[in-house]
Amino acid sequence: MRSRDGNHSITRAICSVTLLLLSSLVCPPWLRALDAKEFLVSYRYVVKDATLYNETLHISNSMKKCIGEPQTALVLPAFGDENLKLTISKNSEQFIEYIHRLGLHVEHKETTINSQNKSTTILTLRTTCFKVDFNDNFAIITPLK
Repeated sequence: MRSRDGNHSITRAICSVTLLLLSSLVCPPWLRALDAKEFLVSYRYVVKDATLYNETLHISNSMKKCIGEPQTALVLPAFGDENLKLTISKNSEQFIEYIHRLGLHVEHKETTINSQNKSTTILTLRTTCFKVDFNDNFAIITPLK
């Protein structure tokens, strides 16, 4: 069917779909991850007197586009949905080890009162933007620095 300007709209649609498919095949995975969903993640781990006192992991959707260079990615098995909290909760040990390797801020306090030692250690991952690309079977999680 011809449009008013004499071009075939079906041909144009087929060409645009073909171009889109070819660009997704040629595009490197790290570049595709740049178009992924963005999340803000923070983590805090508190140890008092050699006992785990508190551990918190906060995940929220980013309200603004994150700017930064992608770092090394983590690939976790996903479970068919695009829920980052569920994916991380089912692979919590791998994710916690990964953010430990990213670098945590360490704060340590030690006091001695009447020959009794008390210590507190706090490990913190400051709020960091992560780009997450969900596929059918896995999620590619890439922090931005």
